[in-house]
Amino acid sequence: MDPGCRHLDQIRDVTPSAAGCEDCLAIGAAWVHLRMCLSCGHAGCCDDSPNRHATRHFEAKLHPLIRSLEPDEDWGWCYVDQVGVGL
Repeated sequence: MDPGCRHLDQIRDVTPSAAGCEDCLAIGAAWVHLRMCLSCGHAGCCDDSPNRHATRHFEAKLHPLIRSLEPDEDWGWCYVDQVGVGL
């Protein structure tokens, strides 16, 4: 467990809500990389994407943890504690 993150108890067994960024798909926008909320499974785009839907989801729902949905990437991030988390 990562001692820098105080929210690991909020990780749930979730699956991605969409095959891409859920919000970009709804508005016909493009994204760069995908992230998944570890509280509810919301699939959102990264901060390098124009709409930053993963961060916007955090700001709206206060779900603190995401993980990368990119192939061969196995990392997570805690928005609240601003630290990476091992998964």
